[in-house]
Amino acid sequence: MQAAMDRLERLVARRRRLVLGIWIGLLVVAVPFASQQTKNLTGGGFENKGSGSQLAAEELKDIPGAQSETLAVVFDNRKLQAGELAVALAEVRREAFKDVEGVKLDYPAYLKARGEQDQPIVVMPLKVTASRDQAVDDAAQIRLNLGIDDQKDATVPLHLVGQGALWAGMQELSKQDLEQAEFIGLPIVLIVLLVVFGSLAAAALPLALGVVSVTLTGAVVYFLSQTMEMSIFVTNMASMLGIGVAVDYSLFILARYREELKAGLTHEAARETAMRTSGMAVVFSGVTVIVALSGLFLIDAKVVRSMAIGAIVVVAIAVLAAVSLLPALITILGRRVSEPGKIVGKLRRNRVAKTGPGFWERWTATLMKRPLPFAIGATVLMLLIASPALSLKLDNAAIAQFPKDFETRVGFDLAAQATSAGAMGPIQYVVTGASPAELAQIGATLKQQRDVAQVLAPLSSKDGRRTLFTIVPAKAPESAETYALVDRLRDAPLPAGATAVVGGAAAQNQDFSALVNGSLWKVAVFVMVLSFVVLLLVLRSVILPIKAVLMNVLSVAAAYGVLVMVFQWGWFDWTGFEHLGYVQAITPALLLAIVFGLSMDYEVFMLSRIKERYQATGDNRQAVAQGLSASAKTISSAALIMVAVFAIFAGTGVPQIKEIGVGLAVAIALDATVVRLILVPTTMELMGNWNWWLPKWLDRILPDMDFESSGSGAAPEEAQEEPALAAR
Repeated sequence: MQAAMDRLERLVARRRRLVLGIWIGLLVVAVPFASQQTKNLTGGGFENKGSGSQLAAEELKDIPGAQSETLAVVFDNRKLQAGELAVALAEVRREAFKDVEGVKLDYPAYLKARGEQDQPIVVMPLKVTASRDQAVDDAAQIRLNLGIDDQKDATVPLHLVGQGALWAGMQELSKQDLEQAEFIGLPIVLIVLLVVFGSLAAAALPLALGVVSVTLTGAVVYFLSQTMEMSIFVTNMASMLGIGVAVDYSLFILARYREELKAGLTHEAARETAMRTSGMAVVFSGVTVIVALSGLFLIDAKVVRSMAIGAIVVVAIAVLAAVSLLPALITILGRRVSEPGKIVGKLRRNRVAKTGPGFWERWTATLMKRPLPFAIGATVLMLLIASPALSLKLDNAAIAQFPKDFETRVGFDLAAQATSAGAMGPIQYVVTGASPAELAQIGATLKQQRDVAQVLAPLSSKDGRRTLFTIVPAKAPESAETYALVDRLRDAPLPAGATAVVGGAAAQNQDFSALVNGSLWKVAVFVMVLSFVVLLLVLRSVILPIKAVLMNVLSVAAAYGVLVMVFQWGWFDWTGFEHLGYVQAITPALLLAIVFGLSMDYEVFMLSRIKERYQATGDNRQAVAQGLSASAKTISSAALIMVAVFAIFAGTGVPQIKEIGVGLAVAIALDATVVRLILVPTTMELMGNWNWWLPKWLDRILPDMDFESSGSGAAPEEAQEEPALAAR
């Protein structure tokens, strides 16, 4: 494997200008497509195949006049200026439905709205023949046709409401949040890199790779969205994860390169060693993250799978850039990458040389003296942070994710005032196999249900076998009361031989949450088994991988606990993170796959250093102490950058993206500090030589994977002084 990396490094060094030209060409071609990546993304993809809500949507196709989705235009006529409502209505009739396939003007509703000139709020229902996902795309086109996002001077502002309109509005909000996050985030990352490297040239390279990776991924997303359904959250996920991994992968290759130079190697030899060690580790880490993310395909939901695809693509491009574009740039820039800037260089020259052990040596010595109290304290701390996760509540609601002054949410509030809270999200109750008398009784029973505002006249299929009861809930579609109503309807007794399925917005949300909940264990088993196998190969130990998996579980559980505290319980509303009363349904699965993938980098980095020292000394305590001292600084720097990137997205995104940002920031911060710098070394000290137990039969068949050795044949004493490899 290292031989292949050596050949790649030599090829890139010889053809550096060609390699750079290829990447620049790809970037130039990608920019126009990346700028349009959100054009074909959708807010749909939340279906649960085979669920009651999905079956209800299918059965509605056979019922004339039935609508699986509800959309309406809300006219804010509170200024009551004569004739202006008629002008706005005419504009909707003329412009709204261009390039729209599944939504049309409901002419009777249009005429009714024309007669409401003196009403402050006018709601005009539309005729929807589209499926749920198509309704989302049509709603996005209607918003574009009517210019709903830019109505500052409109006399009668327009709003589009309905569940499809919610996710269409979310698409626009996500786009705005992504632009804000990248505008704020890139300068912050650059500042952190300047602190780490002390050189503008060295700091600019990781950031450049991050921009390249995200831009190329945007173009890939654009083309993929032409042939498959891609979620509106793909762009945020790809940008957040792409900037983080691209910067980190570049960071540890550059760090190894600069440290080899400091050790006395030539620029060429330092670059070769960095690519042979850190470059190989980048490839291994990237593949590990990709495989972990592929576990998300075990959840049969388009939104989750499309986000997994976006994350996998950006990680793959980041790896390719790190092992080809980065060494080409290092070769071209030469000394400017390795030498500190004038200000930093002056500060370093003026700094008084310190004697004695450094901070990390003193920290390691402290841990080794009292491993048991530190291990117990760290474990208790992680369990305390994780304990709120026992109360984790999932939902897939959308309206609460909008700021209170955002156009979509304003429109829903106005519609609720003019009609009822549940009018824009009716429940569809489809009964099969009931007689006319039984249907009459069913209708009467439905009207008597608690939290039902209205039951519309039933509609029947052409063959008379199916009947649709449209139920308007008294509360909002995404409220606890409406969810409870759906549950009661699903459990309601029916006449012998009759069956019923329940659909609509509330039922769809519940079914999607149930899908994710029921699939989470599959993702967990997949990533845990993967982590065990990977670490078994790298560390050639049975005990260490088991312990590492358990510690990764602690990190994920702690992230879940913080999500409950912030977004479900509202303990930190004062910080601007307003709580929703629940956690978004797709967040736990995404966190599980991503955290396990990323934490593997830190695990491989630290434990491979410890393994190297154990092989050289045969002393477990000395190996742990030296391995921790050598890797702690790099782990901390890498984690700092990751946390900074995730925190930026946590502070600017919609709650769905905020949750992922907060969860990842917390998990990586705890993993790189409490777990890697306390739990790992103390438990290894306590377990002694049992850390390295491996059955002989397994030892014979496992390949020998070594990312730390440079292949230079350095003696153990020399190896001890080598700079740490950052696997992240």
